[in-house]
Amino acid sequence: MTAHLEFAKMSLKDSQTMRNKILWSDETKMEFFGLNAKRHVWRKPGTIPTGKHGGGSIMLWGYFSAAGIGRLVRIKGKMNGAKYREIIADNRLQSTQDLRLGRLFTFQQDNVHKHTAKTTQEWLRDKSLDVLDFEPRL
Repeated sequence: MTAHLEFAKMSLKDSQTMRNKILWSDETKMEFFGLNAKRHVWRKPGTIPTGKHGGGSIMLWGYFSAAGIGRLVRIKGKMNGAKYREIIADNRLQSTQDLRLGRLFTFQQDNVHKHTAKTTQEWLRDKSLDVLDFEPRL
């Protein structure tokens, strides 16, 4: 978290035009029921609360920029480097068009292993994607 704050502070010096040309990506897990999920249920007074269908969650991955939100993708199964590259390949072009980023944009990802793996880095270079170099300071 400290590294992200440092990055944000450094980015304040960048022009708004430069920040408008960054395509961010991230993934998140959404739990339907469980410790990380909030539930609000309206019941008749005196009814006994029950949970009938257990928990459950979905993983979502998406693009966003200063211009708005790009594609949102449901991740089925376990997220690995190959699936990550497939999601980028299938959704990048449409998101950059929807967000009107043009061809000259910088892709920002976090330093999760599947993003920094050698095969992913080589794939990004082969696709000529300009990736924002973000190295967290420890």
